[in-house]
Amino acid sequence: MLSWFPMRVTYSQELKVKASLDAEGIENFLPMTYKLVDRDGERHRSLVPAIHNLIFVHSTQERITQLKMFNRAFSSLRYIMNSFPSGSSRPEILTVRDSDMENFIRVASVADDSVVFLDWSTVADKVSRRVMVMDGPFAGVSGVIMRIRRNKHVVVQLEGIAAVAITFIPPAFLKLQDDNKR
Repeated sequence: MLSWFPMRVTYSQELKVKASLDAEGIENFLPMTYKLVDRDGERHRSLVPAIHNLIFVHSTQERITQLKMFNRAFSSLRYIMNSFPSGSSRPEILTVRDSDMENFIRVASVADDSVVFLDWSTVADKVSRRVMVMDGPFAGVSGVIMRIRRNKHVVVQLEGIAAVAITFIPPAFLKLQDDNKR
């Protein structure tokens, strides 16, 4: 069964691993953002990985393990472990639900100033209300309202992994959701 695996990429090889996954025909997602970088004394706007050493791979665990073992291009991939999931006595490989990944991709694939990538630890324990965006370019996206740097943002989070905030959405575009829904 196909699952989304968030995976660590050692030695900042995200772009090379992405190219190798693409060549193998394996669906993947590498969040990208624009940053100003200095080259030869001039500042250029470059598209770079937004979250260093992280890529999301949509495949089976068996296929990924096979690639890691027999293809040198994938030797830098590492599974992220869920330390001790509820009711378990041993760590498990972390996966992301398809619906959560679709939400994250819809927001994180916008490589402009309308989204901001956040360190997971900055949003981990904040109390928030679940909302759905009803209109605009992010219609259908589900997230939570959070105050970040004194402003309210809709934040789409992958628990324990990553978070991305939409910088501005008119309040009229938002609908409060039941806290039990995901």
